[in-house]
Amino acid sequence: MGTFSAAIIPTERYQDAHLDLDFQHKTARLDLAPMRLTRKEYDLLALLVQNAGEIVTREALLMRVWGYSTQIKTRTLDVHIRRLRKKLGDYADQYIETIFGIGYRFQPYRPPRLFRVASDLVSVGA
Repeated sequence: MGTFSAAIIPTERYQDAHLDLDFQHKTARLDLAPMRLTRKEYDLLALLVQNAGEIVTREALLMRVWGYSTQIKTRTLDVHIRRLRKKLGDYADQYIETIFGIGYRFQPYRPPRLFRVASDLVSVGA
């Protein structure tokens, strides 16, 4: 018998309470509805999601999504981010964070925490 070596399998899907990206089929859904994204919008969102929690620099995004060198000055990234945010609707600010002068960061959705005020607490024993 041959030896078995475990291969690292990249994540094929990102899923949370609102957003679902299937990296294999290159599809995105928001609240179960298909998102109508251009190829570049999808590539940009997928790259950010695959690096969730990490700052992805403008230069890295331009190089990986568009193939632009760092010498090219363009606003296309900002235009595409703006379009993505519009398509993400109410969740845009939760998902895509601008790191001014550096790049962008995707933050996975976190449901809001529920807090109880002290007046709702009941004291036990006295």
